[in-house]
Amino acid sequence: MQASRARLFKEYKEVQREKAADPDIQLVCDDSNIFKWTALIKGPTETPYEGGVFQLAFSVPEQYPLQPPQVRFLTKIFHPNVHFKTGEICLDILKNAWSPAWTLQSVCRAIIALMAHPEPDSPLNCDSGNLLRSGDIRGYQSMARMYTRLAASPKKG
Repeated sequence: MQASRARLFKEYKEVQREKAADPDIQLVCDDSNIFKWTALIKGPTETPYEGGVFQLAFSVPEQYPLQPPQVRFLTKIFHPNVHFKTGEICLDILKNAWSPAWTLQSVCRAIIALMAHPEPDSPLNCDSGNLLRSGDIRGYQSMARMYTRLAASPKKG
């Protein structure tokens, strides 16, 4: 547990230092618990998620970095690899392809890449996966854009 704490503090310092370097990711550690983090990620350009800001919740196990963090979307998103109700993410690096070389920041980058390149063959959201698998790109994109506007658009006011 001490090793995971030290690693998380190191990542925390890194995040503070590189804030300006990656404007698409804002990673924040819970003030009272180094094992709880949230992230705000910007929807990738030229995708139906463009213009949206999505919140992620990280729950880091005490065996980190030997075990992956649990990450889920708190913001509703229409995407084949994200469970619509729970926000669970189907991404190999969060399951069997995890390596201690990954950091919370690089996990955010991988999630942004997944948003831009969905994998409809392993869907957690079958409706979204079915649209893509059947070739209805337009239908998928319009649903994804609609949910981005409803759930992930920064409120004006």
